[in-house]
Amino acid sequence: MTGKADEALGYEQARDELIEVVRRLEAGGTTLEESLALWERGEELARVCRTWLEGARRRLDAALAEEEGEDGKGAEPSR
Repeated sequence: MTGKADEALGYEQARDELIEVVRRLEAGGTTLEESLALWERGEELARVCRTWLEGARRRLDAALAEEEGEDGKGAEPSR
C-alpha cells in the first residue's frame, strides 16, 4: 500500500501499523526480503505520521498567531 492509500490513513492508524511493523522487525524470524519489505513499509508509515504531526503543528502555530493578533500584544501570563 503506497501513495494515495497511505495518505488516506489517519495518524492513529499509521502509528499503530508502524508499531506492529517495528514489533515484527524486532522479533526477527523473517527472511531478508520480508525484512526489507517491512522496513520500506515502516518508512512509508513514518512519513505519514510526520505529515500528520507537521500539519497539527502548523494548525497550532496558526491558532496561536491568531490569538496573539487578537490580543494585540500576545497573551498575558496567568497569575
